[in-house]
Amino acid sequence: MRVLIVKTSSMGDVIHTFPAVEDARRNRPDVSLDWCVEEAFAGIVALHPAIATIHTVAIRRWRTSPLGRGTWREAAGLRRALRDCRYDLVVDAQGLLKSALVAKQAAAPIVGFDRSSAREPSATLFYDRRYAVPRDLHAIERTRRLFGLALGYEPDFSGLESGIMPPAGGSNFVGGKTAFLLHGTSREDKKWPVGDWIETARLLVGRGMTPVTTWSNDREKAIAEAIAQAVPQTVLVPKSPLAEIATIIGRSVLVIGADTGLTHLASAYGLPTVAVFLATEPGLTGPRGPFSSTLLAAPGGRVVPAEVVAEAERLMERQAHDLATGRH
Repeated sequence: MRVLIVKTSSMGDVIHTFPAVEDARRNRPDVSLDWCVEEAFAGIVALHPAIATIHTVAIRRWRTSPLGRGTWREAAGLRRALRDCRYDLVVDAQGLLKSALVAKQAAAPIVGFDRSSAREPSATLFYDRRYAVPRDLHAIERTRRLFGLALGYEPDFSGLESGIMPPAGGSNFVGGKTAFLLHGTSREDKKWPVGDWIETARLLVGRGMTPVTTWSNDREKAIAEAIAQAVPQTVLVPKSPLAEIATIIGRSVLVIGADTGLTHLASAYGLPTVAVFLATEPGLTGPRGPFSSTLLAAPGGRVVPAEVVAEAERLMERQAHDLATGRH
């Protein structure tokens, strides 16, 4: 049985789908899984060994030139590629109109959330089978339930495994006991003040760790450089491809991050990960992992660096204990 997963974006949403893929791999070894994803996140999908073929879509880029010849040529190529695969089933794990339209291109039966469960009820008009999954569950659990209903098994919610490992190979920029600081995020109200990142880096150096940080745009570069200037022991990784950053994160012993996709990646790797949430509610979409923790700012309050570093130390101690006792 050949199944196509449609979950095009964002990075955090893609990573939240991995436990469902792992469930399917274990419960339905007869199923071959492919994935259709935004081109920017193809390298993230490739981290899971159960994904046989990755199809890329470029909706974000196509929107800038919807009538362009290149856009139509690429969209037609995707349609041909999906139909040539002759899928037995398509699982729209996103529940949006755009993802349903992508799923439709495969010319195969489509399953997804029902009207009360989908993020955009109009998407369900394209589905052949629809399943009710409560919306007040975490995104990971919702997706695991959807896959179980679609493929005929009951997920084991007593455990949570992403099935991914950091990519092999790597960078010459880091080594030793490193803590990756992921300060970049898409919204201003999600950003921890640069002074708090600097103080966090100082505290980590005082505990024998090497802070590492990077950037993806000019505004993030200014923050990364400010951290490195204030705390000279910080390793400043130049702007790099996503796969390179994913490798460096995987080599770290600790990750401290804002509400951003790479923080979810660290958590899915099973690294000690402290997420700092300032403006969003982590209950439904926050990082989940065996050594992951989210610190949420109270209304009108803040999360202080000493609290973050203390939580990081607690997670690292728990990981060390579990490894020593064979629990992980």
